[in-house]
Amino acid sequence: MDIIVLVKRVPDTSEADIVFSPDSRSIVEKDLVFDINESDKYAVEAAVQLKEKLGGTVTAITMGETSAEDVLRRCLATGIDRAIRLTDPAFTGSDAAATARALAGVIKSMQYDMVLTGVQANDSLQAQIGVTVAGMLGLPHSTLVNKLEINGNIAKVHRELEGGLEDVLEVKLPALFTIQTGINEPRYVSIMGIRKASRLEIKVSRLSDTGLDASSAGEPGSLVKLEKLYIPPSTKATEILSGTIEEMASKLAGIIKEKGGLS
Repeated sequence: MDIIVLVKRVPDTSEADIVFSPDSRSIVEKDLVFDINESDKYAVEAAVQLKEKLGGTVTAITMGETSAEDVLRRCLATGIDRAIRLTDPAFTGSDAAATARALAGVIKSMQYDMVLTGVQANDSLQAQIGVTVAGMLGLPHSTLVNKLEINGNIAKVHRELEGGLEDVLEVKLPALFTIQTGINEPRYVSIMGIRKASRLEIKVSRLSDTGLDASSAGEPGSLVKLEKLYIPPSTKATEILSGTIEEMASKLAGIIKEKGGLS
């Protein structure tokens, strides 16, 4: 069972004062604590548990600069076999689609039975990368997975739904799954494990390794351009919409258009 895990390095902003960069398109990272994305920890643990049970290899992939290697070292210390850092100036400004396109480009040349990633990233909360990568690779996929069982080339997945409901599916491998927190208990990473992982090689892949050109990466290849980050002003004004779903949707669209969200 060869597994690929997609992970992301994210800042812990829960108790930090957020300061925006001069262009208001990013946050100042100085003094922030970074770690592997929360739900990605569970995806890593799920992959390592499957490897221990079924054999095979696990490869972790992240997109980022040299600083992103710390999350890959953590993955290696956990039991991941190989790590790849996807780095290139052409990736600057990538939205979810451009990021997924680059990740899919690297994965296409690899041997795998399964791709795992966390449900969503703590910083963007978009939950787009996993399903977009699956679409670009032509893989069947399932999201919000909180239980995963493998029988040959069939994965039996349990999905968390609203209201305490659960969806159970059988998916033919190879496939991609986004892992929900709580599926397992991520193992403790020892200092000895981290020291050992610090000596392991991390492969660096560039734009040329993805099969893409510069027009398909970064801002040129993005469908969404980040204009400005800001903290919404505090307000007590609240409007409760009523009516049928169609009526409420129409009212909501009108409000968004009035505020400049729709042209």
